[in-house]
Amino acid sequence: MNRAAQCACGALRVVVAAEPLSVVACHCVDCQRRTGSVFGVGAYFAKGQVTVAGASKTFVRPTDAGHEFTTHFCAACGTSVYWQSGKNPGLIGVAVGAFADPSFPAPVRSVWERSIHPWATIGVAEQHFPEGRV
Repeated sequence: MNRAAQCACGALRVVVAAEPLSVVACHCVDCQRRTGSVFGVGAYFAKGQVTVAGASKTFVRPTDAGHEFTTHFCAACGTSVYWQSGKNPGLIGVAVGAFADPSFPAPVRSVWERSIHPWATIGVAEQHFPEGRV
């Protein structure tokens, strides 16, 4: 099954050729700032199953675990569409909201709950972690 995600203006698109390996809700402060929301939700795919089209700008930041986290934003509208982490170099995370698909699978994990907004719990997640999953 192919699924397509895109930025607000449509200039940056990601097509995935598989179901996600996992869907994760992250409550870390960096994801809050990256999304402008109280958490981010990402779907993770094997790198070989992801095709990217369009120009992106990147922002690289260090993580608490000592890795680099590279976010790809649309060069035209600034939407955060996908990312890569040094912790999982074979995976690409795609913003679930960029798929704009209400039938998209729900998060299986909720991470960095130490900085969760108390009213923003992810009850459907099977696993909950105060920080990142080890």
